[in-house]
Amino acid sequence: MSGILYVVGTPIGNLGDLSPRAVETLGSVDFIAAEDTRVTLKLLNHFGIKKPMISYFEHNKRERGEIICQRILQGESCAIVTDAGMPCISDPGEDLVKLCREKRIETAVVPGPSALISAIAVSGLETGRFTFEGFLSVNKKSRKEHLESLKNEKRTMIFYEAPHKLPSTLKDLYGFFGDRKLTVVREITKIHEEVIPTTTAYAAENLSDGSIKGEIVLVLEGCKQQETPAGGYTLEDAVALAKELMEKGMKATDSAKEASEITGLKKNDIYRNMIK
Repeated sequence: MSGILYVVGTPIGNLGDLSPRAVETLGSVDFIAAEDTRVTLKLLNHFGIKKPMISYFEHNKRERGEIICQRILQGESCAIVTDAGMPCISDPGEDLVKLCREKRIETAVVPGPSALISAIAVSGLETGRFTFEGFLSVNKKSRKEHLESLKNEKRTMIFYEAPHKLPSTLKDLYGFFGDRKLTVVREITKIHEEVIPTTTAYAAENLSDGSIKGEIVLVLEGCKQQETPAGGYTLEDAVALAKELMEKGMKATDSAKEASEITGLKKNDIYRNMIK
């Protein structure tokens, strides 16, 4: 009879957040698959748990995934953990669960802390519908395509970001989405936890100096359905009109102003979309 793969959520900062069930599960399985065995060893030592571990991360997931599944099929039970939070969410554990599905291995989840859920809960933005977008690519083309695809997204958007990449990301969010509500949440559950309600415009100007450190989650307001002005013009119509005026020799700022007066739409919105 084959064993079970347990997907176990671990703390994202405060060790007190590890649930009693998670402690029990980690103590009862035959072995633990960990993203970084050194990080997990500290967690296990804190709770007095001694279990053999196998490393499982992005660059060895194919080879180790097969090894883990073979051991489970031979009757051993395994818990997969990530360095922090829920495994399989923007995490290579996703591939192990898929492999278990292919091999008809039973899986069970032991819920735990999640940075994205925690961040949106304290963001002050709409929580009824949201989309998790993970980390933005460092590849300029992929990054642009990703952000372009979200320009009309009405749901609240959640991004993960590293501190050294935050300045460029804040500027990109303002550049692609204009001025919207934004909540920057950092170091969730840790000593220096901070929730910063702001806007994309303010953040791009004042929070992009590299001073914000730690693990960061960005919660961005979705696109609001704009009422069509009395004239019936859309923003696309206004931008097209402004570009026509520019082709006739008018300056960009003047053409945006003229298009604004004709269409009733905001000059800054027209201008920002013209220069992209």
